[in-house]
Amino acid sequence: MKRILTIAGSDSGGGAGIQADLKTITLLGGFGMSVLTAITAQNTKEVSAIHALPPAFIGEQLDAVLSDIGADAAKTGMLFSTPAIEVVAERLSAHGIRKLVVDPVMVAKGGDTLLVEDARETLAKRLIPMALVVTPNIPEAQVLSKKAISTEEDIREAARVIHAMGARYVLIKGGHLKGPAKDMLYDGKDFFEFSQERIHTPHTHGTGCVYSAAIATYLAMELEIKDAVRRAKDFVHTAIRFALPFGKGHGPTNLYAPFAREQEKYRVLEALKESLVRLQQAPVANLVPEVQSNLGYGLPFAETHADVAAFPGRLVRLGDRIVSVSSPCFGASGHVASIILTMMRYNPQFRSAMNIRFSEASIRKCHALGWKVGSFDRAHEPEDVKDREGGTLEWGTETILSQETEIPDVIYDHGEVGKEPMIRVLGRTPQEVVDKVVQLFSARP
Repeated sequence: MKRILTIAGSDSGGGAGIQADLKTITLLGGFGMSVLTAITAQNTKEVSAIHALPPAFIGEQLDAVLSDIGADAAKTGMLFSTPAIEVVAERLSAHGIRKLVVDPVMVAKGGDTLLVEDARETLAKRLIPMALVVTPNIPEAQVLSKKAISTEEDIREAARVIHAMGARYVLIKGGHLKGPAKDMLYDGKDFFEFSQERIHTPHTHGTGCVYSAAIATYLAMELEIKDAVRRAKDFVHTAIRFALPFGKGHGPTNLYAPFAREQEKYRVLEALKESLVRLQQAPVANLVPEVQSNLGYGLPFAETHADVAAFPGRLVRLGDRIVSVSSPCFGASGHVASIILTMMRYNPQFRSAMNIRFSEASIRKCHALGWKVGSFDRAHEPEDVKDREGGTLEWGTETILSQETEIPDVIYDHGEVGKEPMIRVLGRTPQEVVDKVVQLFSARP
């Protein structure tokens, strides 16, 4: 197990600082160690007090950890003062730390100062030259480079200035600019872009800490810098997408989201297998449409089709039974996955769907059962959506859910030329969906 040391302040709210760093390191498979530079009284709204630890004690912590356990990589966060930076730089140099990630933390999310102004030059002169990679956001890059940044070319110029301070790599995070969340890595010669769609949420507390801690962890694991940044970017992007709305201000990111998906993979596949047995035990084969059926189940925090399991080759009618061509697997059905992913954006608890044959009699049964029923008209579908694989189902589901306060039991459409009319049964789990299918079949006209 690789050893990663974080040198930073404590966030009593748990969303940033040492707390976020150690959670990140642990979840990514590293052994996290910590050196505290300051203790903050902090929540999602503000930093109400800072108690800076004596520089000599910071040095004692560094010596204690590095003289015994050592470190495969280290990262710095909140350092607060010039004396703290001086002792950190001196002790890291004395212990020969080569893989150092410097996150030049200057201001908290709420605007509170985490690095006093007279320490900024010390950071640039003493610590940045030791960095394998320095990771400023736009405001921090402006301070370090003494240049205004509003365009990508400004980012490139600022990266050149910061690189000249001695860091081997400069990663400027572009989250403060408009457009995609694009970061720029500079190695002194070439620029490399790392871009993800922007997620519009106020709950981004601790993202810089998480990002730099993830980079340090991946570097300790012997990844090359570009791979380390790419994987760290993916990790923090998912954490932001499923951020936690705790508190009354900027809530923390959800570091557990990627791992919840991994943990649930076996259970998702088993739930689909069990639900297929239930379908096969019930005489519902005549509900299979001409294009066949499929039953899907999304992982918690699903983001892409690869996070949704279904049956390859679909579920087909064989006499009076439903059979599967193959065992369920992830990424097996783009159509069902489009419905599930869209549904989960509105209510992440609803993770399953199945398509069945359309009939007016079935719709009347749905109403008789007291179910919530939604429908969309393909005639209103935009042309650009029709040209995109799976776009119709995403658009149709989105059209309905954007107008509803809760997830319907079924969504149907009457089809069009070359498109079979269809009913989609929705639910939290495949067991719930199959129960609805069986109930629908058994209901009296």
